[in-house]
Amino acid sequence: MRKKEKAEIILSELKSLYPDATCTLDYKTPLELLIATQLAAQCTDARVNIVTKELFKKYRNAEDYAGADISELEQDIKSTGFFRNKARNIKECCIKLLRDYEGKVPDNMEALLSLPGVGRKTANVILSTVFSKPGVIVDTHCTRLANRIGLTKSKNPDIIERDLMKLLPENEWANFSHYLVYHGRAVCHARRPKCEICSIMPYCAYANKNIK
Repeated sequence: MRKKEKAEIILSELKSLYPDATCTLDYKTPLELLIATQLAAQCTDARVNIVTKELFKKYRNAEDYAGADISELEQDIKSTGFFRNKARNIKECCIKLLRDYEGKVPDNMEALLSLPGVGRKTANVILSTVFSKPGVIVDTHCTRLANRIGLTKSKNPDIIERDLMKLLPENEWANFSHYLVYHGRAVCHARRPKCEICSIMPYCAYANKNIK
């Protein structure tokens, strides 16, 4: 079976399993999603949602983050991990938003990547979720599952993104990323994947290798 055909079958199966799959970060504005996605690096979405529940009440716009006391901001986000680096990036990111984009989150990849603390994963989250633009979101779940299934052989996020873009319909790029997150949490765990109950097992390189 060709890899593209396999990817489309897996897409169809995961879509039926997780029809409501979407971004699991809580947000109301593009800026809130930008901040939440930066905080989600090396941290669970569940933990980020706990932190942002109070954070978003305290900091309501780019001006609030840009003018924040860095030590205070660090304490506000401490439980998300790597808080010093995240606080610095968030503050500098919002300073640049005010200086170059009138305090608004831009709607294109080039501009988003110019912001401190924003890589392609964060940019694709923003573009696909807020602006309905196609993008593959490569997080830890996507990296693990795409490799296990056999849709890529790389651990490099940029290469994984390109590999999946070639295999999937453009309008499903972001959806497929969300499906992998949901499936990774429910079935394809990092340490002990539940291959015995996995509906995409017949198409998974990892499962079939271990069965043999």
